[in-house]
Amino acid sequence: MLKQLIEFKKTDRKWHIPVLAGLSVGIPIMVGFFYGNFPGWKLASMAGLVILYIHSIGIAHRMATLMICSFGLMVSFSIGAILGFNPFVASLALGLYAFAVHSALYYLKLTKPPGNFFFIMIASVAICMPFQLERIPQNIGFVGIGTMISCILGLLYSFLTMKKLGSTNQVINVSKNQYVNLVESATFGFMVGVALLIAHLLKLENPYWVPTSCAAVMQGASTHHIWQRSIQRILGTFVGLGITWFILMLHPTPLIICISIIALQVIVEFLVVRNYGIAVIFITILTIFLAESGNALTINPTALITARFLDILTGSIIGAIGGWILYNERVHYIATRQIRKTQIAISRRK
Repeated sequence: MLKQLIEFKKTDRKWHIPVLAGLSVGIPIMVGFFYGNFPGWKLASMAGLVILYIHSIGIAHRMATLMICSFGLMVSFSIGAILGFNPFVASLALGLYAFAVHSALYYLKLTKPPGNFFFIMIASVAICMPFQLERIPQNIGFVGIGTMISCILGLLYSFLTMKKLGSTNQVINVSKNQYVNLVESATFGFMVGVALLIAHLLKLENPYWVPTSCAAVMQGASTHHIWQRSIQRILGTFVGLGITWFILMLHPTPLIICISIIALQVIVEFLVVRNYGIAVIFITILTIFLAESGNALTINPTALITARFLDILTGSIIGAIGGWILYNERVHYIATRQIRKTQIAISRRK
């Protein structure tokens, strides 16, 4: 286990993907710095992460995928922003949306990482924002700008690298039984919804950290992998929060934070496919710089760091439990059998 936590895996990911991700996140945040509007442009930066769905080789398919995912992120934010007026409605809505996203990505053959994660993350952030109906269109606009910047960068990147990449790395999609996908989607939706509900019941200040951490942990490919990711996330978060606390105690300027966000995004994308645990250290710093407001970062860093650790710990534990359910063969068997029985009963009534 210790070896798996610290080993660096080999990967065929090109070095320019992390740089591309850094630009996609960095351009909006620098615009926000120069125009003095961090909250809106931070949303654009988060939406810029859509660039990580740039998997396919053919330029037409690649751009179509980016645009579909961009639209999906805008829908994610819109649903979250509109349905965040009540904690119980929000929890139910997020759970149903996570279910729908996981199901849809399977049919669209977009199951390769990052999969459903960023859709759930954006929806979680939006659904936990203060409900201000008049600001929803503006915030959706910022999300749209972020995705547009990424699409433009993705197009330029494709023109520059398409010939060099060739056509040897096409993604192979492994088909699942439709019942398996349905059970997995229901599990994802249920656990993400429960995570947000628990966060609200615990009256956490920023509850979106809990469902986001839950979804991140559940991205594993097996029960063992999910438990490993859970441990890596908790340990990496602990170290990352310590580093974040140290940085914040130095009272960095907004410009330093902006530059740090760009550098951290590049580092994260370089590490995440090699060692998730070490990547989480930098993910923790990055997400705090991106998600927290300027005042929260500087007024009381110690309270902020303590709260974030409890949030992420809670979400990781829920995600680990969800992962056990997700890959439990007996649960799958019982659920699949019940779905089939229900379908047969409905067909007989017709």
